[in-house]
Amino acid sequence: MVLLIYLGVGAIAGFAAGLFGVGGGLVIVPALVACFAVLAVSPDIAMQLAVGTSLAAIVVTSISSVRAHHQLGNIDWSSWRGLAPGIAAGVVFGVGTASYMEAESLKLAFGIFCLLIAGYMGLAITPAASRALPGTLGLASTGVGIGYFSALFGVGGGSLTVPYLSWCNMRMQRAVATSAACGLPIAIVGASSNVVAGYGHGSLPAYSTGFVYWPALLGLVLLSAPCAKWGARLAQRLSATHLRRAFAGFLLVVGSQFIWGAL
Repeated sequence: MVLLIYLGVGAIAGFAAGLFGVGGGLVIVPALVACFAVLAVSPDIAMQLAVGTSLAAIVVTSISSVRAHHQLGNIDWSSWRGLAPGIAAGVVFGVGTASYMEAESLKLAFGIFCLLIAGYMGLAITPAASRALPGTLGLASTGVGIGYFSALFGVGGGSLTVPYLSWCNMRMQRAVATSAACGLPIAIVGASSNVVAGYGHGSLPAYSTGFVYWPALLGLVLLSAPCAKWGARLAQRLSATHLRRAFAGFLLVVGSQFIWGAL
């Protein structure tokens, strides 16, 4: 029964990711927090466990995404090499911050993050392409911020990387593809760091390795990829504006609930 619940979460997260074009972490984390509450997982670690499991699931989905974008020749690997070291460092700091934060503080931060992304998507805010990509040091510094907040909230980083790259005059298709490639080190380093950060924690449920919960991860991985394809096909038939506003509304509700529950 528990596995069926997580299969359902994986199906919903994958479908939403394909439908709305945003990484599944923004769906996976709140869904897992809700499931953990029903299944009596300790509230002290529910948020950290959801974030760690989300990042582990993104490892699998990122691999297929990066392969597809690479075959199309859309990834700017020189920019990726500049961002990746900073991303890796930022992820380690982000996981460290999340592991020491109180559960309610982390929920409050996640709720605020959801509201910011809801505003960005709902209002169709697009930064004007007004500058060129910085040098190696500038890219690495930006990577630290992207990695930090991505690891803190269990997301793949697309909601941060794509606006930044487009602001730096990178065409959208290339920005999306490069962002997908950046999601892989975020997920790998983030999942590994969450295993270390949570290892041996006394409140962990059975079948956990640190802050990665394997039954949930299995359900997410099995159905998220095929359901993402179905979501993407449906998205082609619907208005992009309506889709963007619908997902912004979803994030507005989720963010408000997290903030309300944390206060």
